[in-house]
Amino acid sequence: MLKRSALGASLAVCVAGLLPALCFGQDTSQHATDTSAGSPSPSPAAGQGLPRFGIQVSAGSLGAGIQAATAVTRRSNVRFGVNYFKYSGSITSDNITYNGTLKLESAEVLYDQYIIGGFHISPGVMVYDGNQGTASASVSGGQTFTLNGVTYYSANVGSVSGTASITSRKVAPELLIGFGNLLPRSVRHFTVNFDLGVVYQGSANAKLSLTGNTCPYDGVNGCLPISSNQTVQNNVIAEQTKINNSLGPFKFYPVLRLGFGYKF
Repeated sequence: MLKRSALGASLAVCVAGLLPALCFGQDTSQHATDTSAGSPSPSPAAGQGLPRFGIQVSAGSLGAGIQAATAVTRRSNVRFGVNYFKYSGSITSDNITYNGTLKLESAEVLYDQYIIGGFHISPGVMVYDGNQGTASASVSGGQTFTLNGVTYYSANVGSVSGTASITSRKVAPELLIGFGNLLPRSVRHFTVNFDLGVVYQGSANAKLSLTGNTCPYDGVNGCLPISSNQTVQNNVIAEQTKINNSLGPFKFYPVLRLGFGYKF
């Protein structure tokens, strides 16, 4: 009898609409305070529904970006974004000069699940990872250079040149945490958002290819083409392996991003 009375009282409360959010997971009236994602501002008027669209510009370790979002539930959004950055320059390593370009180019899909206030956990996928570095390599004729700890001379005629590249796999999982909501569940329109996390892009793939002639003593005597000198070829491969090993920590590419958005 007591159980039936308690059940009847609970149904009466729900039907009366006194606690609709607790009973059926629906939004409360327009006078209720929204404690979902974003700041504790008044929630939109009843019947308005979830925010449909927001957009932001951002800058961070993935480059300059544009993200767009749409709401899925009262406490979650789906976010789509593209990022881009390009830098050209030159460096010298082991007396080999590399003139190269670093390009950060990616597209991502994230699911923002809000835990408390504006704090969110965002698993996702980098559906296109075009981050890469490419370079031309050169050694002036008569100059020494080092491969795998062995010193060679670049021939005066047919000096050493080549190419180098670093790439990663094209699709990679991503996990971020952050603060801010591109689609605040309130009357606010302008937002500030911060993301921190990693992209697991796996082992980098570095390639080094050299052509030309190398000499054991100077830039003139005893010179042989790299293509016919197995010892030099082996040292090129060993140098390539060293580069790949040095890039090991970048299996987990760090993500740090600050964005400024607007909810329509």
